[in-house]
Amino acid sequence: MAAPVGRCLWRVLAPCRGWVVPGLDQRLAVAPALVSAAPPGRPYAAAAKTAKTDSKKTKQEERKKKQVTNRRPLMSKPVDDVYLTWYYKRPSYDVEKAVGMLKKFQELDFTYPKQHVYINVFLDMALQKKKKVEPFSSIVVLPHRFTDETNKVLVFTEDEQEAEIARANGAAVVGGVELVKWILEDEIQVDFYVAVPAIMPKLIPLRNKLKRKYPSTKRNSMGHDIPKMLQFFREGLEYMVQDERVIKTRIARLDMPTEQIVANLKAVIHDICTFKPLTDGPFVQKLVIRSSTSEGLLLNLDGLLPEVEKVEEEKEENEEDDKEKHVQESLST
Repeated sequence: MAAPVGRCLWRVLAPCRGWVVPGLDQRLAVAPALVSAAPPGRPYAAAAKTAKTDSKKTKQEERKKKQVTNRRPLMSKPVDDVYLTWYYKRPSYDVEKAVGMLKKFQELDFTYPKQHVYINVFLDMALQKKKKVEPFSSIVVLPHRFTDETNKVLVFTEDEQEAEIARANGAAVVGGVELVKWILEDEIQVDFYVAVPAIMPKLIPLRNKLKRKYPSTKRNSMGHDIPKMLQFFREGLEYMVQDERVIKTRIARLDMPTEQIVANLKAVIHDICTFKPLTDGPFVQKLVIRSSTSEGLLLNLDGLLPEVEKVEEEKEENEEDDKEKHVQESLST
């Protein structure tokens, strides 16, 4: 009865007070219908739910309509020694100049002269047909050593003469099948493992334990030339891909001559580029060099990356050599 009483009260008071309520009669007329339509126990009717008109397409259209303020274009080169870095493009330097700047930073800051030099390599892991290069690790022997530290290498062999050769060439551990149990129980831990082919069938229980360090010809850790394998793994520099596309590794000492630092850097970059075909585009996108106490300097990649033309010429030369050898062998037979 609340709705009829309210309607009569408004009709009485409105003319006296001079109240003007537009559409009052229409709303009061509709109210009884709403009350009658309400379910039992509810003196009011719920508002009808409106269908959701917003969809993904409409939201995208609204976002496109919004005006996005474009960032101010970066300027190429500052004209003063003091400037805001975010207004200018990051400068890139030739590798020789960058190394010279690192040496100058060390002198001005009075820091340790024999600190290490590091590089951060940012990679483009994309391949053709929506494939990509899987994260990898590798070992490279640098042309100029910068540390007296050597890696610990274990040699698997059951031949006594091979064992003596391994010990003479600096193997940390030498043994046969008896080492398998100790490695599984973590009693023996070394940096790398090498083996001769004869013992490989007995090392299968270590495959899951050692994973990528399991001896194989692909990683040059299985073969008959024990001295060569030991030199490679004892003196080699290991690096790996981190965060899916970045390689961070040290390459030299800052007190080394600039030529030696540059040679070590080129050796690492050349080894990295072997993991992606040059026909799929440049592998290295950005290269930064720094020392332990300095800022990072962006390097100019010109002259540091292998070129496609040179690689194709080398392939053609190798194919011609193979053809000549094949002809000579056929003539000799």
